[in-house]
Amino acid sequence: VQLQASGGGLVQAGGSLRLSCAASGGTFSSYTVGWFRQAPGKEREFVGVVKNGRTYYDDSVKGRFTISRDNAENTVNLQMNSLKPEDTAVYYCGAGRPILSSIRSTSAYGHWGQGTLVTVSS
Repeated sequence: VQLQASGGGLVQAGGSLRLSCAASGGTFSSYTVGWFRQAPGKEREFVGVVKNGRTYYDDSVKGRFTISRDNAENTVNLQMNSLKPEDTAVYYCGAGRPILSSIRSTSAYGHWGQGTLVTVSS
């Protein structure tokens, strides 16, 4: 499966952005799709995932970010509200078949999009 992330941009603190991850070339519905982010000089970190109809989020974004999935459109969206400067990063979507205990691990996702840059100014 191939993934394409889009929707990044520059936004002021407190603002919102909606990222989209579009999939092609595979049985999208059979994959778990997660969002990760990587800030300059840091490792890629878990943001959130939807698995078996349930969503899981990192504590740093809980209550501000929402993931939604549309299997008919082969997309997974990340709605980001109340953005903070520390949310600045390249955001990636990843597809895989992780077990629940591995959903936060990048190694559990075998397919990645190219990333989209989110910059939050203070």
